[in-house]
Amino acid sequence: MKIIALTDLHGRLNILPRFGPVLSSADILLLAGDNTHFGHFKDMQAVIQHIRKYNENILAISGNCDYPDGEQYLGEAGIGINCRMKEFRGLYMAGMSGSLPCPGTTPHEYSEDEFRIHLGALAEDLKHPFILVAHQPPFNTSNDQVSPGTHVGSTAIRTFIEEFSPLVCFTGHIHEGVGIDAIGMTKVINPGPARDGKYASLIIENGMIRDLTIGNV
Repeated sequence: MKIIALTDLHGRLNILPRFGPVLSSADILLLAGDNTHFGHFKDMQAVIQHIRKYNENILAISGNCDYPDGEQYLGEAGIGINCRMKEFRGLYMAGMSGSLPCPGTTPHEYSEDEFRIHLGALAEDLKHPFILVAHQPPFNTSNDQVSPGTHVGSTAIRTFIEEFSPLVCFTGHIHEGVGIDAIGMTKVINPGPARDGKYASLIIENGMIRDLTIGNV
C-alpha cells in the first residue's frame, strides 16, 4: 500500500497540478491539516474537490488555520478522522486536529488538557495496526523545533504515541520541523508545507513500513 501525506497546503490550489502524478500514484491520501488558509466550509470543500481530481481516496483532519466549519465539511464528506478511526484495506487511520495555542490568534486551538481528553476518547476505539495523523507534532522531536533546542510540541500527543505505538505519526504545523524522527517504534514525519511542494510517501507491506521518505514536486 502506498500512502501520500500532505500538510500545510494553506489553500494554495495553484500548486496542486504539480502534485498530480504523486497524488495519482497513491492508494490513499492523508491530509494533516491547515488545508486552507483561515478558510471556512466552502474553502475546505474547494481544496478537497481539487485534490479529488487526482485521487478519490482521501482521509483528512484540519489544522489551527482551518475554521471549525471546515472540519464540519470533512465530516459531512465522510473523510474526516478527527478523534476517530477509519479503516482502509486492513490499516486504520486515526486523527487529531488543531494545535496548541499559537503566538497569534488562530481559529482551531486546544490546550494540553483538551488534547488529553480527545485522545483518551480516541484510545477507547483503537485498532492496530494504525497510523496517527496529528496536525500538532509531539513534544521533543525534530518535528516540533521552531529553533535549535526550542520544542513546542504536545506532551499529550507524545504520551499517546508512547502508550499506543502507531506505525507512523504524520504531522505538520511547525514549518521549520521538517524531517523524520522516532518515538519508540513509531516513526514521526513532518514533510514540510505542501504549499512549498513538500509531501511524505509511505509504503506499507504486510503491516510493516517498507519505505518512508520526504519528497518535493
